[in-house]
Amino acid sequence: MKALCFDRFGGPEVLYLREVADPVGKPGHAVVRLSAIGLNFADVYRRKGNYHLTGAPPYINGYEGAGVIESLGDSDSDFEVGDAVGFADSPYANAERVLVPLEKLIPLPPAVDAETAAALLLQGLSAQYLAADSHRILPGETVAVHAAAGGVGLLLIQIAKLQGARVLGLTSSESKRAAALEAGADQVVLYDENWPEAAKRFAGGGVDVIYDSVGSTLLSSFEAVRTGGHVVFFGMAGGDPPAIDPRMLMDTSKSLTGGDLWNVLRSHAERVRRANELFTWVREGRLRVRIAARYPLAKGAEAHAFLESRGSIGKVLLIP
Repeated sequence: MKALCFDRFGGPEVLYLREVADPVGKPGHAVVRLSAIGLNFADVYRRKGNYHLTGAPPYINGYEGAGVIESLGDSDSDFEVGDAVGFADSPYANAERVLVPLEKLIPLPPAVDAETAAALLLQGLSAQYLAADSHRILPGETVAVHAAAGGVGLLLIQIAKLQGARVLGLTSSESKRAAALEAGADQVVLYDENWPEAAKRFAGGGVDVIYDSVGSTLLSSFEAVRTGGHVVFFGMAGGDPPAIDPRMLMDTSKSLTGGDLWNVLRSHAERVRRANELFTWVREGRLRVRIAARYPLAKGAEAHAFLESRGSIGKVLLIP
């Protein structure tokens, strides 16, 4: 089979397509023939060498995809060959086929096709835990969302609105402002404006919580929240975050929480429960999934470059 690989860390140019051995089935696993693969900033971090990565060179990146079960290692399983499934946290997904532990497979309902699942699962599950676990959004709270027109941002805006919050989006261009407003943000501010001050005006002294996936903006995020407010850090798309002085947290009664999806998806039942909530919202039209672009797997380097260019609005998919 073909897989998107890299042998050394670096820019998108280190990625190339090559023939690798098909995955070999084993008990407790299924071989999934992929129809769509989700591309995420975590894959960029792995390619650069500053995020956890499974295996040895040639590395096969990717943790999210959707397709059809081609074979099962167990005859005694709730799954069957031919079932439509997705996953958000199993490695080596940048390939035509992948071996996935059964506990990580999520059954897809008829209303959710493979592209929707690959565009939704990792970022949707991330937005969901951010809004329910990292900081449980309450009706009437004020929420600011960094990278508001990105894959997580657009979904987080919608989920925050479902919880009854007022939402301020932060983004980098007029086209992204329009996308965030379309997703339901009450107001959107561009990064070249004084966005911490805008957040204070939006919420009368600062927002209750800000979700920061940029990293380099972390100190400014603390300026944007009220006294006693909350900063949730869950990504570093703009670079590593600065060190935070605990004295500042004490003096302002502000709090910082880190978030990582890997620490939330602890069991098969938890994966399915959380995914089914997302699927229900999609089926009911309460959660819209936006696909920014589709790239053939062979053009994975172009897909990475596009994602890093900040030109994407929504999810970037790789198609085997």
